[in-house]
Amino acid sequence: MDLDSITVALRSFWTVWLALLLTGIIVYAMWPGNRGKFDEAARIPLKDEGQEF
Repeated sequence: MDLDSITVALRSFWTVWLALLLTGIIVYAMWPGNRGKFDEAARIPLKDEGQEF
């Protein structure tokens, strides 16, 4: 195995790995059970707690 074939194999591996990771993140974000948690987090900047910085 020479360096060029190792490079091609690693590029293919990272492409597949990142595609799977992105798919996992999207599935986690779109999962119906997480909706309430994300809705609550989205309202954090709009809460007025009386704190002035």
